[in-house]
Amino acid sequence: MPRERLSMRKIKEVLRLKSAGLSCRAMARACSIGKETVREYLIRAAEAGLSWPLPEGLTEEELEQKLFPYEIRLGGKRQEPDWSQVHQELRKKGVTRKLLWQEYAAGQTDVYRYTQFCERYARWAKRLHPTMRLEHKAGEKMFVDYAGLQMAYQDPTTGETHPAPVFVATMGASSGTFAEAQASQTLADWIGGHVHAFEYFGGVPEIVVPDNAKTGVTSACFYEPELNPGYQDMALYYGTAVLPTRVRRPRDKAKVETGVQVVERWVLAPLRHRTFFSLEELNAAMAEKLEELNLRVMEHLGKSRRQLFEDLDRPALRPLPELPYEPAEWKRATAGIDYHVAYDRHYYSVPYEIRKKEVEIRATAGTVEIFHRGQRVASHLRVNQPGYHSTLPEHMPAGHREVLDWTPERFLRWADKCGSSVSEMVRMLITRGAHPEQGYRAAKGLMRLETRYGKERLEDACRRALFFDLHSYHGVKNILESGLDRIQSEKQDAAAERLHPNLRGRDYYS
Repeated sequence: MPRERLSMRKIKEVLRLKSAGLSCRAMARACSIGKETVREYLIRAAEAGLSWPLPEGLTEEELEQKLFPYEIRLGGKRQEPDWSQVHQELRKKGVTRKLLWQEYAAGQTDVYRYTQFCERYARWAKRLHPTMRLEHKAGEKMFVDYAGLQMAYQDPTTGETHPAPVFVATMGASSGTFAEAQASQTLADWIGGHVHAFEYFGGVPEIVVPDNAKTGVTSACFYEPELNPGYQDMALYYGTAVLPTRVRRPRDKAKVETGVQVVERWVLAPLRHRTFFSLEELNAAMAEKLEELNLRVMEHLGKSRRQLFEDLDRPALRPLPELPYEPAEWKRATAGIDYHVAYDRHYYSVPYEIRKKEVEIRATAGTVEIFHRGQRVASHLRVNQPGYHSTLPEHMPAGHREVLDWTPERFLRWADKCGSSVSEMVRMLITRGAHPEQGYRAAKGLMRLETRYGKERLEDACRRALFFDLHSYHGVKNILESGLDRIQSEKQDAAAERLHPNLRGRDYYS
């Protein structure tokens, strides 16, 4: 066999240029072929007694028989491989043409040589639909897109008609097809279509091939396309890679283009006269038609999509995770000076160290996570209350955490442990203002005095301050600093009794 199997048109051109006196090098350059290939064809032509001009009425088939008499003569006697089976086997991982030729030739004498085997397979493959010539490996790629034809459903209450875009996913090796109607083409629905496709196929492919729609690809670039963060997050969760097609290169996703066309013809068109009153009802009807589509035998391969999927793709798919991916929305934000970020008009705290810095927010239906430089720094339950704050104590500076702990109950629990006079003083400090918080600082000051002077001295100081109607932090502090708390008197004892309202005293009966 020659190094390159040329078309009959090029062979004729070689013979014509030879008659014009061109060298082999010049003929090779003019025909864009190898110099050795030119020599080999000239030798074959000389052996067949052919020269330019060719005999009148010589057909291309007759020319081929003269140039390749050995191959043509023996071709009909040899056992022809099952090319559809060869085509199917080539889609399996690790299977090569060389391996299939070795299996075909094993134990036989009159077989095609490897080069003839490859050439004849290539001829057979040309008869298939152009999209079938791509040899997709089993479980390797899933092609996704939206169909051009939309469905619709009607609100039974208002009678309003809602459009329903149709998401389509097609496996590369088997052409196994999934389709569902969606409420919109937002990121949540786009990702939801992927999740449902993975569940339908029962596994995850190595690569997902979308087009460059803005829903999933924020920046279309051949070398480094930039994916929507939410879309990338889904791919990471399932351990698959997203490889968008080149811009304005429909052949890159010819598999799903054909899948979309098949879905439109065999799933959507048969349902065009039916009226649906919910998205669920529409998808139930589509599921029935989709099952029929995948079970229909493809004439050119003699098998259904379902059979090919079970033989090729399913064994090679990666297992699904235990739980399906929960769609998430990503958003960039800057933490405020109060170490909170806003999402959906609610404010969520972050560690105060990253205030005024840029963060990324990942929000699902139930949680809001905040990332800084790729590290998660906060996680909150999602709250649908605009204008309110969700603050975690560990995100606050130490001084702010102390203020957060300032509550009447906390101060009163502490005061009761110190003594009745301290308890009475704290109650008066908290209740004397229009709001309890106005007395928090004074009560906090008493706690500091207890740390410095001890519980007993603080109790005595508060007893003396109450006797002299000194209802303030400074009054208690001055008593302790001057040592007046150590002076005991009958009047102070009487004041202590007065602190208990259940003791009426002798004056009550006079």
